Amino acid sequence: MQKLPILFLLLIVLSCYQTQRTCKNFKTGKFYSEVSIKGVLYKSTFTRTDTTQVEYYDGKTDSSTVRWINDCEMVFKTIHPKNMAEQKDIHLKILTTTDSSYTYEYSYVGETKKQKGVAYKMD
Repeated sequence: MQKLPILFLLLIVLSCYQTQRTCKNFKTGKFYSEVSIKGVLYKSTFTRTDTTQVEYYDGKTDSSTVRWINDCEMVFKTIHPKNMAEQKDIHLKILTTTDSSYTYEYSYVGETKKQKGVAYKMD
């Protein structure tokens, strides 16, 4: 019977926990990103404005338009696609934020398989 108040208090504390999402802080700026796919870590840097994103990865540069759906979700469209895969739009959703980073998930628009990554604000 003494465990009931402790359990009740624990339930109240856990139900008050809310994931932080201050997405507006990450709409523009310079970023460093890490994504792990099948055990391989991919790193890139990118600069984002309100309407475009330029990403630098493995000696290559990719430019995309950015369309914000809401404060935490956006769609990327490659400006000069070089193949069929680059013609597909990418949907990105910010899941959580800290003061200097955000965790996100992304996928091709219309696909259910999602990848996760972390981006760190550099400026």
